[in-house]
Amino acid sequence: MTEPLPDPFADQPDWAPQPPRPIEIVPAAGSVELRGRRVRVGLPGLGWRADLRADERVVQNSRTYVPVIPEHEWYRAESDQVEVFAPLVPVERVWVETVGRPVTPTTDGGLRLVSLDAPAHRAPTPVFEADSVTGRRVVHMVGAVEQRDLRAVTETYSGAEGDICVRVTPEVEWYRWAWRGQTPTTLEVPVHLLWVE
Repeated sequence: MTEPLPDPFADQPDWAPQPPRPIEIVPAAGSVELRGRRVRVGLPGLGWRADLRADERVVQNSRTYVPVIPEHEWYRAESDQVEVFAPLVPVERVWVETVGRPVTPTTDGGLRLVSLDAPAHRAPTPVFEADSVTGRRVVHMVGAVEQRDLRAVTETYSGAEGDICVRVTPEVEWYRWAWRGQTPTTLEVPVHLLWVE
């Protein structure tokens, strides 16, 4: 018996789960649904503001506007069924976050330059490569299923089973924690299943 044993993992993909689909930013002027969607507002060459949600377009005096609400206020309005103030932003200054097509991860680190013509978004980053995660949007990968709209409530720590973990909570509970002081329910997730969105 001098033949080497076959490698049982030779035909299998890498042990690490596939990354979630990246976020793509598209102009709100297109035919994309807006109600409840994450949006960015700003001006080319100046900068962008995030953590906002949109409502449906409004037309006033032949101009189209998008009601834009800070994300914590949008969650409060949806959860408590209350009205909140939503400033109207010209549609050409609003971009919508959409889930893009899967991409092959690249390992080229370093500086990445972006255009100032439209908002940019980085590719998903594995939590174990992030410098800090508390409060950040994360995606929990369960097989090929992406669980989004989560926030990390801890940094990495050693879990009871010896895994390196992060506790996460649904975003609505993250914001409810702020406006009511109600402690969120959390889930302990191993870091190799979490990606910073």
